[in-house]
Parts: sequence; structure tokens; C-alpha cells
Amino acid sequence: MTKIAFVPPWYGADIPGGAEAHTRRTAEELHRRGFEVEVLTTCVRDFYADWSHNHYREGLDEVNGVPVRRFRVRQRNRAAFAAVNFKLMHAVRVTPEEERLFIEEMIHSEPLYRFIAEHRDEYVFFFIPYMFGTTVRGAMICPERSWLIPCLHDESYARLSLYRPVFRAVRGLWFQSEAEMELAQRLYGLPAWPDQHMVLGGVGVDTDYRGDAAAFRRRTGIEGPFVLYAGRKDVGKNLPLLINYFRRYRQERDTGLALVLIGGGPLSGSRDEGVVDLGWVSEREKFDAYAAATVLCQPSLYESFSLVMMESWVAGTPVLVHADCAVTVEHCRKANGGLYFRDYEEFAACLDLLLARPDLRQRLGQQGRAYVLAHYTWDGIAETYRRIADSSLYSK
Repeated sequence: MTKIAFVPPWYGADIPGGAEAHTRRTAEELHRRGFEVEVLTTCVRDFYADWSHNHYREGLDEVNGVPVRRFRVRQRNRAAFAAVNFKLMHAVRVTPEEERLFIEEMIHSEPLYRFIAEHRDEYVFFFIPYMFGTTVRGAMICPERSWLIPCLHDESYARLSLYRPVFRAVRGLWFQSEAEMELAQRLYGLPAWPDQHMVLGGVGVDTDYRGDAAAFRRRTGIEGPFVLYAGRKDVGKNLPLLINYFRRYRQERDTGLALVLIGGGPLSGSRDEGVVDLGWVSEREKFDAYAAATVLCQPSLYESFSLVMMESWVAGTPVLVHADCAVTVEHCRKANGGLYFRDYEEFAACLDLLLARPDLRQRLGQQGRAYVLAHYTWDGIAETYRRIADSSLYSK
């Protein structure tokens, strides 16, 4: 079986983000099952860090048993990148030269690219996610041995012309949902050639944990019902909308409902308004929070899978998602495990219903759990990776 290399822009045991968690847990689970797996990444700390700063020492590292090779990043023009990124964040059209600047002044590591070129026959490479320079440059070094795990969202970045050649050149693409695959097909005309592989692989979910709701309440002092938000706390995750909707709901209802935030990121809220920000928590504390929550709210418009939804369902807790996110709505419909809202009135009506109907909450949560157990176990994910790594395409 050919050695597997995951190639993310950064990697660590405790960094936030869905793609980051996907990479880390997949590498760890494959390693635990006897796969030859490595991570090839940069020395940058995480998404929020300076992408020109080498936080980690260059060379061979190990994270939870997985070998990690770290490579130094080059310096970049942050101002030039930020100017183009500002336009893209606000859906302003950019020129071809601005597209080039956006990719060129992103995160890059020449030593990483040299390593891939020099060891191209030793690995099957999985680049994750699509957006960053390490993927755009790295995957094109040996596209015939490269897979893309795009974590694709319906966003302005996905429409940059410089991404299209990458999607069309790689040997295979690993999608996390039907909605993500359909979006890629529309944007990039996939499959690009008869032997290009497209796998609806999903993401592995830890299904054997048991959260302790009572322990969470003892630890935090939160006694009443609460809405849980889990994940990166920033504008891109639509968290300000959730906080604003929750504040209005609290003002209009005589209720002790709280909003609990867990995860890293710059945004927060006022405890006086019922918003409790617990910041970064351990895996055990996170699972306890899922078990204690009345409902998990995932307000993001841009998801390719949403691991936090699956983790909430494993705990038997229903979810509430934004109706304009095709991926999370797809999961809710397939699982029959949650509700979705498009505006404040629908948000409030969903909360009213869930608070008034504990029997409905339980039924939605259990149906969600059954959906995860049927589709996203680690055994199934590992078998798909095994078939790819065993393929005669990569034998020399």
C-alpha cells in the first residue's frame, strides 16, 4: 500500500477549524489502523497567525503519534494580499492580475514544494483545503498522484479562475457532501477527464464518546436550557447573525435561555445578555457541552460538511441551521435531525417549537445519531482510503 501524505497549510493538536480537525482526526485514525501516513505542512501556527512567521521548528515532528514534516514559509506582501482579499470578501470583481497576486501572496513554502517534487513517487498526496497556496502550487507538482479534499463553499473565492486548473488536473477529488460535489461540477466542469476519480467520502466522526451533561453544568454553573455554538468564532461563520437573533429572542421572550459559545476566534458576546463564551475547551468538555445543550445552532452559510453537526447528533442533540447553506440543509433533510431558518421570524419559531417539545428534540436528535452511524464511521472512511492507496495507479 502506498504511503499517504496529507498536505494542509498548517497542522497542530489544538488549532481551530473544520478542515483542520478533519485533517488531524483522519491522519490519526489512519495511523492507528496501521496506514503509513504523514503530514507535510508549514511551520505556521494556524489560520489566525502571521503566515510569514515560522512558529514551529522546521523538520520532522510528531503530533499524537503521526509523523509531521514542517517546512519554512517564505515572506509575503500582506498588504497586497489583504487588498484583494477585502474585495473578495465583499464580492467585488477582481482582475486577472489581482487573482495572481491573491495566490502569490498567500501562504507558500518552497522547501515543501521541493520535498513533494523529490519524493513524488513515495506518496499519494491529499491536499486540503482548496483555497491556499500550498494546495494550488503543491497539487500541480505531480497532479497524477494528487487528490484534492476541497472543503468547497459557494463563495467568491471559489470562482477565481486560477482554481479551475487545479480541480481539473488532480487524479481525484474527495467530497464531503452531495451539495459540495454538485457545486464543484457546476463551477469546474468535473470530471475533467474519464479517469478522474470523484469520491463522496464524507468525514469520519467519533461515535464512541459519551458526553456528561451533569458534569458540564457543574463545571460551568449553567443550569437552564441553552443554545450551543461550537466552532471558530468569526464573521465568516455568520456568528454575528446568531448573536443578534439570540439577543432579540431574549428581549421578546421571558425565558432563561442562554447562548453558549465554544471555540477559538475573535468574536464574543456579553454575559449580561445571556451569551456565555467558554472559549477553547478540551475534547471532553466539548462532548459534555453537546450532551447538555438544548440545541446546536450552526448559522454558517459556507460549509462543506459541518463536523459539529455530526458530533451534536452523536450526543442525541438536534441542530438548527441556516436555510441558505445547501450542505447543512442537505444533512438535516437526509437525517431528519434538525430544523432550518432563513430569517429571524423562522429562527424564533424554531426555538419556540424546540423549547416546547422535548419529545421532538429527542426524536430529532436520535434520528441524527442514526444518520451519523450509518454514513460516517471511521471504519468506512478508512476503507475508502485503503482502496485509494492500494490502487495500481500508484504502484511503481
